[in-house]
Amino acid sequence: MQINVTGRHLAVSAAMEEYAHKKCERLPRYYDRIQTVDVLIDKPGREFEVELIAHVDRHDPFISRGHAMDYHACMDGVVDKLSRQLAEHKEKTRNRKHPG
Repeated sequence: MQINVTGRHLAVSAAMEEYAHKKCERLPRYYDRIQTVDVLIDKPGREFEVELIAHVDRHDPFISRGHAMDYHACMDGVVDKLSRQLAEHKEKTRNRKHPG
């Protein structure tokens, strides 16, 4: 799985990039067909805005967005949203009944 970290309106520090990698490396626990994850970090004003885009096999990308005053809190919330989406998708595909 490849993780791309990009910043808009700010320079992404090494610590921010490392934290994003650490959080996103946990996503394959919820769905193992993730190919790439794009992390977009923006700070247009006083708040951080983080957007995660997970590209997976045979499905449209999963997207989660969030904003908060603290970067770590924002990243945690967005990763939680995305992990929930991936887990629900995995349940749907696993529980699908095939006529036989």
